[in-house]
Amino acid sequence: MEMNKSIQDLIEISRQYGADPRYVIAGGGNTSYKDKERLWVKASGHALATIDEDGFAVLDRKLLAQMGRRRYSSDTAVREEQVKNDLAVACLTKGRRPSVETSLHNCMEWRFIVHLHPTLAGGLMCSQRAAEACAELFPEALYIEYTDPGYTLFRKVFNRIKAWRAAKGTEPQVIFLQNHGIFVGADTTDEIRRIYDGIMKKLKAHVEAVPEGDASVGEEAVEFVPAIRTILSRAGRGLKTIQVTSNALTQWALESWDAVKAPFTPDGIVYCKSEYLRLGSTDADAAEKAIERYIARRGHTPKVILVPGIGLLAVGDHAKNARTVTDVFLDAVKIAWYAGSWGGVHPMNRRQIAFIDNWEVENYRRKVSAGTSRGRVEGKTIIVTGAAQGFGEGIARELIREGANIVVADLNEVTGEKTAAAFNTICRSNRALFVKTNVAEMDSIRALVRETVLQFGALDCFVSNAGVARAGDLETLTPETFEFVTKINYHAFFYCSKVASHVMKIQTARDPEYFADIIQVNSKSGLVGSKANYAYAGSKFGGIGLTQSFALELAPFRVKVNAICPGNYLDGPLWSDPEKGLFIQYLNAGKVPGAKTVADVREYYLSKVPMRKGCNPEDVCKAIFYAIDQTGETGQAIPVTGGQVMLS
Repeated sequence: MEMNKSIQDLIEISRQYGADPRYVIAGGGNTSYKDKERLWVKASGHALATIDEDGFAVLDRKLLAQMGRRRYSSDTAVREEQVKNDLAVACLTKGRRPSVETSLHNCMEWRFIVHLHPTLAGGLMCSQRAAEACAELFPEALYIEYTDPGYTLFRKVFNRIKAWRAAKGTEPQVIFLQNHGIFVGADTTDEIRRIYDGIMKKLKAHVEAVPEGDASVGEEAVEFVPAIRTILSRAGRGLKTIQVTSNALTQWALESWDAVKAPFTPDGIVYCKSEYLRLGSTDADAAEKAIERYIARRGHTPKVILVPGIGLLAVGDHAKNARTVTDVFLDAVKIAWYAGSWGGVHPMNRRQIAFIDNWEVENYRRKVSAGTSRGRVEGKTIIVTGAAQGFGEGIARELIREGANIVVADLNEVTGEKTAAAFNTICRSNRALFVKTNVAEMDSIRALVRETVLQFGALDCFVSNAGVARAGDLETLTPETFEFVTKINYHAFFYCSKVASHVMKIQTARDPEYFADIIQVNSKSGLVGSKANYAYAGSKFGGIGLTQSFALELAPFRVKVNAICPGNYLDGPLWSDPEKGLFIQYLNAGKVPGAKTVADVREYYLSKVPMRKGCNPEDVCKAIFYAIDQTGETGQAIPVTGGQVMLS
C-alpha cells in the first residue's frame, strides 16, 4: 500500500510541475522515486504533464550501483553506448528507455527526486555570475559547473556528492547545474514543493519582470511568410509548418540579438538547433539567399528565424514541432532577460554545442519529437469553410485524420470552437484551429487567410464547402431568398478563390515542383437541373463555371481548381433536420409527386441512386484526395453520386 501511495505521489508532483511552463518546457525535466531495491524514473518520450505509471521505467538499484564503480571507455561514442546498454540491462520494464539522468537520480539518497528547468533558475544558471550568485543566494546548495550530460556528468556529480558527505556529514538536497537546471531531493513530495517554492521566491526578488504584451504583425507577413515556407520545404525537405509570434519578447530579441543568438541549454539545441537566423528585412529574395546559405553551412533548415516587422518564425517539421520551437525559444529569450540581473548571458561554447548535436541520446529525443508521417495530406494546411458541423465537419475530420492542419472556418463560433477542440484530440503531429468567418464578406475571408498564414505559415488547399439550400417554386421563392443562396454558394466561392489564390501564387513561385489546390464542394445539382430548387442548382451550375474559369487562369501558377459534386447526403443534417432539412422542405414544396411523408421523400431520392446509398463525407474525401494528389487535371467537376449522375 505504501508503494502504491508513493507512486501516486510521484505521478501527482510530476504532473503538477510538468503542466507549469514556469518549470518545464517541451515535456522536459524528469522525476523519480526509489526504495532500497528499485528506482522508478521517467522514461524517455513521456511528458511529465500527462505521465502515468506506465511512463516510468523501473530499474534494479544494485545494477545501477555497479555502473558507478565500472570504468567505461575513454572514447565518448563507445562510452555512451556502453552506458546505454548497461541502463537497458538494469531496466526491469523492457521497452521503456530510462532517462539519461537515471544514475544521477540513483546516487542522490532521497526517496523522491524532481529535476526541472525553471525559467527563473535558467536566468541564474545561464549567466556570467552563476557560480558566485548561486553561492550568495543558496549557500546550502551544491553547484556544478557545466559538464557534458550523460556518464561524464554523473561521475562529476557522484564525486562531488561524496565530497559533500565527507565534509558536511549530510546529503545535499539541492543541486544547481550550470546551463542546465535543478535537482531537488526529499523524502516527501510536500518537502520538494516547499524547497522549489523557496527557490523561486528568492530568484523572483532579484530580477525584473520580462516584457509582456503582444505586438502587431506587419501586413507584409501574408506576402512574406508563405514564400519562406516554400523555400524551407522545397528540394525534398518536406512540408514545413511555421508559427508566427510577435510580442514584447520577440521585439526585445530582435533588438538584443547578441544576448539571444547562441543556445544556453541542451534542450535549446535539441529543439531549436544550435544556430538561429536573423533576417534584415522582409525582402523575400534576400531571405531566400540567407536561408540557402544557412542550409549549405549547417546541413539543415533553421528552426528559429527572427524578422523585423514580423517577429519570430518558428519552423517545424509539423505543427506540434513548430509550437515546441516557439515555446523553447521564447523561454530562452526569458532566460537571457533574467541573466541580465547576474552579469549577462553565458551561452554554451562550440565544443559543448557539438557534443549535444552529435550525442546519440539527443538524436533519439529529436526522433521522438519528430513524430511519424502517415497521412495522405501530411503537413498540408487546409481551410474548410462551413466545417463546424454537418458535411463540412465530416470532410475536415477525414482530412485531419490524414495528417493535415485544418482551419475550421465557420460563422457558428460556439460549435466551431468545440469542433476544433474535438479535432485536436485526434491529431498526431498536426493541429486544428477555428477562425470565425463569414464567407459572404471579403474582409472576413482576408482575415481568415491571414490567421491561417500566421498560425501555419501557408495555405496548401482551400476547400470551399459552406453552402445553403432553400427550396421553392417560381411562385413562392422570394427574391431575397434567391439572392441569399446565390451570395453564399456562388459569390462566396469567388471571394474565397480570389484571396486564397493570391497566397498560393506566392508559394508556387518559389518551387516549380509545388502545386496548390482550390476545391469547391459543389453538388450533383451543379450537373443537372433540380425542380423547385433552382436557386441552389443555379448557384452550383455557376460554381462549375467559376471552377473552369479559375482553373484556366491559375493553371500557369500551378494552382489546381476542381469541384467535387456529391450526391445526396441523406443522413446528414442538411437533409434530415426535422425542421429545416431538405426532406421536410421538399415535402412542403411538393417537389416529390404523391409524397405524403418524409419517408416517402427519402425513398424517392434513394431510388434514383443505382448504388442505393446516400453520399457521405468519406466518399467526398476520396475525391478530394484524388484532386490533391494528381497534377494532371484541373477545371474538373468530379461526381460522387453513386451513379445517379454520370458524365458523358
